[in-house]
Amino acid sequence: MSRKHLPILCIWTLHLIFCPALMKTDNQYTENERSYCEPKEVYDLEPAVKVFTVATEDTHGLQRFLRSTKMHGIDVEILGMGQKWDGGNMKNPGGGQKVKLLKQKILSMQKLPDREQIIIFTDSYDVMYLADLNVIVDKFKSMDVRVLFAAEPFCWPDASLAKKYPNTTVTNPYLNSGGIIGYLPELKKILNMKEIANRDDDQLFFTEAYLNEDLRLTYHLALDHKSEIFQNLHGALSDIKLITNSTTECPYLVNLLNNARPLIVHGNGPSKITLNHFSNYLNHAWSVTDGCTLCEEKRIELNEDKLPTVMIAVFVEQTTPFMEEFLQQLVDIDYPKNKIHFYLHNSVEYHGTDIDDFFRAHSVDYLSAKCIKPSDFISEGEARNIAKGRCVNTECDYLLSIDSLSRVDPSTLRYLITTGYDVVAPLLLRTGQSWSNFWGAINSAGYYARSTDYMDIVNRKIIGIWNVPFIANIYLINMELFRKESLKEVSYLKDELDADMAFCSELRDHGVMMHVSNEKVLGHLINPESYDVSRKNPDIYQVMDNQEDWEQRYLHAEYFDSFDDGRNHSMLGKFKTLILHSWMAYKQLRVMTSTIPLFNTYVRPLAEWNIRTWYYSICLMKYLKTSHEQMYQLIFEERLRNQNQKQQSRRKIVPETFVVARDFKVNWKWVENFIRKPFGARSLVERPIRQEKPFVGKPPRSSHMTIKLVKNNEKDKRDKNVN
Repeated sequence: MSRKHLPILCIWTLHLIFCPALMKTDNQYTENERSYCEPKEVYDLEPAVKVFTVATEDTHGLQRFLRSTKMHGIDVEILGMGQKWDGGNMKNPGGGQKVKLLKQKILSMQKLPDREQIIIFTDSYDVMYLADLNVIVDKFKSMDVRVLFAAEPFCWPDASLAKKYPNTTVTNPYLNSGGIIGYLPELKKILNMKEIANRDDDQLFFTEAYLNEDLRLTYHLALDHKSEIFQNLHGALSDIKLITNSTTECPYLVNLLNNARPLIVHGNGPSKITLNHFSNYLNHAWSVTDGCTLCEEKRIELNEDKLPTVMIAVFVEQTTPFMEEFLQQLVDIDYPKNKIHFYLHNSVEYHGTDIDDFFRAHSVDYLSAKCIKPSDFISEGEARNIAKGRCVNTECDYLLSIDSLSRVDPSTLRYLITTGYDVVAPLLLRTGQSWSNFWGAINSAGYYARSTDYMDIVNRKIIGIWNVPFIANIYLINMELFRKESLKEVSYLKDELDADMAFCSELRDHGVMMHVSNEKVLGHLINPESYDVSRKNPDIYQVMDNQEDWEQRYLHAEYFDSFDDGRNHSMLGKFKTLILHSWMAYKQLRVMTSTIPLFNTYVRPLAEWNIRTWYYSICLMKYLKTSHEQMYQLIFEERLRNQNQKQQSRRKIVPETFVVARDFKVNWKWVENFIRKPFGARSLVERPIRQEKPFVGKPPRSSHMTIKLVKNNEKDKRDKNVN
């Protein structure tokens, strides 16, 4: 080196010693690394934990996810919102688009000088956060790993990879990509492992990374086998218990295997309906003390000056009892007719005349009206699709679908709108039964299954608005749903399913949540099973199956007032007539109850009521009769004493004496048997007749009752015979 270069070299050496910060490049060296030759990327100052998810459109599942993060104060960044989803339909392998979106975000993040930044990445449509962020991070740090994946009991999508897992004896041995938490540098290494297409499977991508032993050991990858953070529901429902009856805290989940509460729950695979059920309670949606908090969060108020436009779609798909009352309730709906589009589909020829007369009389009152008759040969599914299409393509805000089996209060439409839910039905039951217009759960074939809270909802032991997998008969739909591109294909026609089942199946497949409300009693369902139109007047035979409607049509408005206390029945005071009429009513009742149940339900109570009154009358008469007997006995004894005093010197036998009691004749034994016999041991007679029988045998045929008193010489042998 020449002498002239020496000053430059000295300056450079001093520069390296005293100003090392000026020489740092983008690849920063850190003291924590084993080798200073291996660069470690760090990032600009940002929060210590970043939470990401992927969602390309706003759905009910995303709204639930965001509510859960808000409840726990978690700031989450949504990736891909507004983009077209090209990652498959999730029924088959797919979801690679999620990985690509996460990778783009990670690479775009600015660099900062701390390698300990934590990233949490989960699904959104079928995930709920159940704990605060600090609880989740503390649990993760205690596990001493760099990247943690959710785990499940099924190896999907490639079951052949199961044998490559390092430990398959644990409860949840296989990776699930619905939940990931890890440090940023290691996650970036995994994401850069290889390229992935939108329609490639995201779970397979992370599975291959985990099964790569070098990557697993180098970057300390692990699975959450004990579900300490991520709780996947598919295949683990027997391990999970929902606690809802606590009065000290809100409902929560418990993992029975480790007796711990999951921090993030994922309704993976077919367990989404179970997650929907859990969401009725979790995150303070409902509690014993506060009731339905979520209901109040969603509730809206109607502006009478700007009422939404509604299409009322009426479907008569089977012969229905009390059709006149059903049509009248449509007229009585509490909503302006100029805000209603009316649509009616009738496929029953039997009701054709009544419906045609109704439509001609009232169709002019509505904003628009259309009637489809049986002669048009349009199926129920097609008719419902037509109604949905007409509402989507017009200025229609809501669609109220109502079947002829529904009997609802006039305020039902207004109430359903104010709930704020997009798809909601009022709870309707068949009278006296637990048969309703919703299912609390469905089985693997898509048919009815009993949920744990079904009877509580039906009996209104718990009150609120409940996420359920199936509704029918009557429901309100917010038509903004079907103006979305992804929901335009939803149809009432699917495979061999009936219209309602097909529609609900389509809604479930598209992530649309259905709800049923039991906040108010708004009506009931008609039971059409025994409706026989071959009879001349078939409605009158519905006294047992549709009792409430039968009473409204056929009973006088004051019928039940007959049972009020102090009611002055016209038959009181006519004792002889009552006895005669009671026997006739008894004979008629025995005949009619074997053929027509209405006599047993409506005639018998009145008969029993009157018989009870008669019984009191009988007891009164028996008391009076006994009082008369005692009076005559005293008179007779007094006469005897007087005679004995006058005839002390001589003994004289007193002849038999006959005294006329009262001018009435009653076979008391027959009356007692009459009261007891037709109604059995559970008669309405309040107490049995325990008085001594006035006589044994038939009463005398004379025009009056006689009481024979006999005086014997020996007092102990004195006896009284009443005939």
